[in-house]
Amino acid sequence: MELTDDDLPGFARELGLPGFADIHVHFMPEPVLRKVWAYFDAIPADGPMAWPVRYRYDEAERVRRLAQLGVIVHTALSYPHKPGMATWLNDWSVDFAARTPGSVACGTFFPESDVDTYVRAALAAGAVVFKAHLQVGGYDPRDPRLDPVWGLLAETGTPVVCHCGSGPLPGAFTGADPIGEVLARHRKLTLVVAHLGLPEYGDFLDLARRYPRVHLDTTMAFTDFVEANTPFPRALLPQLRDLGDRVVLGSDFPNIPYPYAHQISALANLGLGADWLRAVLYDNGMRLMGPPVKA
Repeated sequence: MELTDDDLPGFARELGLPGFADIHVHFMPEPVLRKVWAYFDAIPADGPMAWPVRYRYDEAERVRRLAQLGVIVHTALSYPHKPGMATWLNDWSVDFAARTPGSVACGTFFPESDVDTYVRAALAAGAVVFKAHLQVGGYDPRDPRLDPVWGLLAETGTPVVCHCGSGPLPGAFTGADPIGEVLARHRKLTLVVAHLGLPEYGDFLDLARRYPRVHLDTTMAFTDFVEANTPFPRALLPQLRDLGDRVVLGSDFPNIPYPYAHQISALANLGLGADWLRAVLYDNGMRLMGPPVKA
């Protein structure tokens, strides 16, 4: 089965769902988004990793397209690559959510002296999901300046979507071990491993079995684009099925090189059952993107 974008609202209805809940969507200030798109544009168009951004529209059109796809709740993830960015990004995200139906307010952070202060401020302003990008940020999640932040997010039950796997390129602190040490210190942390942790799928499934609040998002997993280079081992599918209450839809919209529907088709074609699919496409995301406990 290969759905088209136009098919998606009807597909949701067939499953008995009001729509989709996507925990890995990017909206960010335009100057930052332009730099992200420039990164993908620099990848050779005739190479195996060619990455033409599929949904390269202005902000209003991207919001409209998501609604047209049947995505009724989503994040607006952004992330800093240096100190001094996170407060501005958090303020922008809270404002974006306030003016955008379906978007939840998001936050982010970087290891710096005032990180605990501005994370508390973002939570007080309504942020319900945070983003950490260990590859782009190039920082160690075990940095002592982040310890109070991990603790606060753990205690408030606030999910952190974390790019901690080593795909598409490894970073100094990617892989399961560094973030695993954070989890060992903060066992209540609701960590959402982006991209199923590719390419270290098995290692991150192990973390999810060890820590009951670890989730995995599906961003780009099982698509033809990813399967060509870092395929998910089919022997691990039973583990993914058994963790069905902790696998959640992610897409990377708008920064994907294929139609949004291809992600949904890839998940449906796994054959893990309608109940699993309903949980992944809607139930788990709705639970995670609900309001956290007050700090």
